[in-house]
Order: sequence, then structure tokens, then C-alpha cells
Amino acid sequence: MSETFNIYCDESCHLENDKQTIMVIGGIWSSTEKVKDISRQIRAIKSKHNARGELKWGKVSNSRMDFYLKLVDYFFQTSSLNFRCLVVDDKSKLNHNYFNQGSHDSFYYKMYFYMLRNILKKPNHYNIYLDKSFLCGGMEKKRFAT
Repeated sequence: MSETFNIYCDESCHLENDKQTIMVIGGIWSSTEKVKDISRQIRAIKSKHNARGELKWGKVSNSRMDFYLKLVDYFFQTSSLNFRCLVVDDKSKLNHNYFNQGSHDSFYYKMYFYMLRNILKKPNHYNIYLDKSFLCGGMEKKRFAT
């Protein structure tokens, strides 16, 4: 029997000339049956800690530590919530001319493929939500059904 899953993807330091050596592409996913409950629980944690908007892990401070620890605890306590990421530890070593037809964008799309391919399993169905930066046009998150 097949299930349907939502995969929410994001990336960090993915631009070619952003002066960052590390790049991360990741996704969290859950069955569509569980998404509303997970979202409700995360909103409750955010509300309790007066947090608004998108979560930015690079902005963790001592004053927000309890909030972020509660989120991490929730994640590890929730067996229906999954995570996978791909880490490029030194972008300066990339040879786009040899491996990526001279294009950082080709590399970027390949990394998304490698990150997602181990999540996708037949006969399941997936709604994949990519970050707006993936879409290169300033568009908001877009839904891709597979």
C-alpha cells in the first residue's frame, strides 16, 4: 500500500560566490497524515517561546537556546518526522568545468537529486516543497508532485 509524504527542502550557503566554504542541502519529511499535527506542535512551541517567522539556526543565541532545544527535543521524540541532508565541506574544491558542464547551477541541481533519491521509495507518492532560492526567480515555495 502506498503512502503520500510531504518533503520540505532548504539549503544553506549554496551560492557559488558567497564566501562560505560549506554548503548544506536538506529536507524533512513526514506522511501527509501527520503534517497538520506536526505543524500544530511546532507552532505551539514557537508561540510558547514568542518566536515568529522562519526558523534561522544561524541566529541561535543564549537567550533563545531553550526554544531551539525544545525544537530539537520535539524532532527526536517524533518518530514520524524524518531528516536527511547532504553536506559539501569545501566548495572551493569543486571543478564545475569537469563535472558540471561548467555550471554551479548544474552542481546544485545534482546535489538536490542526490539528497532526495534516498528518500523516495516506490510505490509511495511525494509532494516536494523547494525553497524559493531553488526556483531562481524569487518565486515562493512551489509544490512538485511525484
